[in-house]
Amino acid sequence: MADERITTTDAQPHTTIIERRSGGGGGMMIAIVLLIAVVVGGFYLFGRQGAENRKDAAITSAAKSVGGAADKVGDAVGGDGK
Repeated sequence: MADERITTTDAQPHTTIIERRSGGGGGMMIAIVLLIAVVVGGFYLFGRQGAENRKDAAITSAAKSVGGAADKVGDAVGGDGK
């Protein structure tokens, strides 16, 4: 919000002094805080994505191991597959 102060004098020559102060620093502060929040949120989301990918890879690997073990058991029990 801007504050204005106008001072005038009646002496010759006529003099008018206008002073203005702007409260624009608050908008800049809000922008900086929002930028920091976006950066922190981005790091959090990208970190979660990497953890999710590692978890999916571990589950896939475990499923392949179980499948391989089941094939070996089937071969041992069935002999020639009949």
